Amino acid sequence: MTGDPTPTTAEGTGGSGTSRARVLIYTAAPSGEPGAVEAAYHQISRDLAGTPGLLGNELLRAADDPAAFVVMSEWESLAAFRSWEEGAAHRGTTAPLRRYQRAPGGRPFGIYEVTAAY
Repeated sequence: MTGDPTPTTAEGTGGSGTSRARVLIYTAAPSGEPGAVEAAYHQISRDLAGTPGLLGNELLRAADDPAAFVVMSEWESLAAFRSWEEGAAHRGTTAPLRRYQRAPGGRPFGIYEVTAAY
């Protein structure tokens, strides 16, 4: 391989003009329940297995705060995520994690579309 890597943009990922979406949910484990976020994450992940449009998810722990976590899910598209989010099962399935959400900057979650990737 020579030269600079070439980015993949939403327009360059198959010609459809749609791009993948990533959803970040910010959480914190209570001091008296250090494994609570991880347990809730695993329960929800099992329940979400096979969800249309969901490509996968990861639980990330902050390097500087062992109680702080981010759940990152990857979706085929923003439309696929929105379709699931507006469905009847969304609230019940994600309920175990909701009590641990925290809101850095005022929002306990973020929804992002991939605009470029290398």
